[in-house]
Amino acid sequence: MKKSMFFVLAIIASSVAFAQTDNKKRPSLAIHFSMIDYKSANDVRTKSLERVINDKQFFKFKRMDPALSISYLEGFTNHIDFAATLTGSFLKHPLVGDVKNVGGNDAFLLEAAVTANVKLLTDDYFFTPFLTVGVGASQWKGYYSAFTPVGVGLQFKIADGTFLLANSQYRIPVTENAAYHFYHSLGFASAITERKVKAVVLPPAPPVVLDRDGDGVLDEDDKCPDVAGLVTFMGCPDKDGDGITDADDKCPDVAGLAKYQGCPIPDTDGDGINDELDKCPTVKGFARYQGCAIPDTDGDGVNDEEDKCPSRVGPASNQGCPEIAKEVIDKINFAAKNVFFSTGSFKLLPKSFKSLDEVVKLMNSDETLMIDIDGHTDAQGSDESNQVLSDNRAGAVKIYLAGKGVAETRLKSAGYGETKPVEDNTTAAGRAKNRRTEMTVRNF
Repeated sequence: MKKSMFFVLAIIASSVAFAQTDNKKRPSLAIHFSMIDYKSANDVRTKSLERVINDKQFFKFKRMDPALSISYLEGFTNHIDFAATLTGSFLKHPLVGDVKNVGGNDAFLLEAAVTANVKLLTDDYFFTPFLTVGVGASQWKGYYSAFTPVGVGLQFKIADGTFLLANSQYRIPVTENAAYHFYHSLGFASAITERKVKAVVLPPAPPVVLDRDGDGVLDEDDKCPDVAGLVTFMGCPDKDGDGITDADDKCPDVAGLAKYQGCPIPDTDGDGINDELDKCPTVKGFARYQGCAIPDTDGDGVNDEEDKCPSRVGPASNQGCPEIAKEVIDKINFAAKNVFFSTGSFKLLPKSFKSLDEVVKLMNSDETLMIDIDGHTDAQGSDESNQVLSDNRAGAVKIYLAGKGVAETRLKSAGYGETKPVEDNTTAAGRAKNRRTEMTVRNF
């Protein structure tokens, strides 16, 4: 009993140290509908909580006895409420803590408990969990006993001073006539006093001082007595906050520098880069070129960012690269039409070599030229086999040209199978034209 009381007092003392004192619960009365359960509590004590739950013997109404409770509540601190509760019920009471030894017929049980509800939140919140601990005593058929209630609860704020309270307690015997039992309750509490409102004491009126513009600088020291300003500027304003008073600021609404008489650093060409950082302050440019325009290294009228050949002069129609002579294009196209393979194979026939050697000469005469080699088939055979065959045939041409000294970086091969026919695949003549190799010359 002494240990239980010490535990209660320790919780109360530790909470008082941190509690506020301006919003404690007002004196209140509460009525609860309660249920008392001796059977489950003793099962837990003898069998363990896990077994009781697994056997579905916990919190069954048929094992409980109804009761009616009335409480008086008052806030000790913002987080601790004092509660005194009387509970009455007609039931059969286990004797000497033995739930199997039920003493005769139903008789009136009277219980009284004094508890502290330690709240995690204050009464300002709609939902407040709390812990319950205290002391209690009971009387049944002339038997008197004492117990220690411990439990948890929830408080719901309905209105100022009105609450719904739900509480479950486990009551531990202190005297030999007591028995372990659960106590569950649901009730309403309402304040019985009005909230005290502290009187507000107004401070005395400040003495009258002469400060016409109200900027905190007395008129006798204010260089701008009719315009609110700053103490640091003897009462004169600085609207843009640039450290230059409005009277001396040529740009009073825009923060600037003293060297520009209160105006920002100028941007003469309006390109968004101020003149102090702009290497071309009179020509509109870009930040990535430090305020200068995009360069055109070869001077062909196509700037370097759009010029595929920034160091070689060429028209915009060819993306800034020199136009390839029609004669070269015609020779490459002629060579492509005279590339032949063994039937169903990617092996080059010797009659293809003359045309391909001509392509090698053209490539060697102009190191800027590059060639895209495309392979195509007719629709006979499966899609997969045609794709592989076209890849291999285009690759065979690339290998031949590379073997003759043309850098592989200047050659690109790809196969398209039967996906790009130029004639109808239903005729032999059409299929013959679809089985082809194409070479496209470029210089970028």
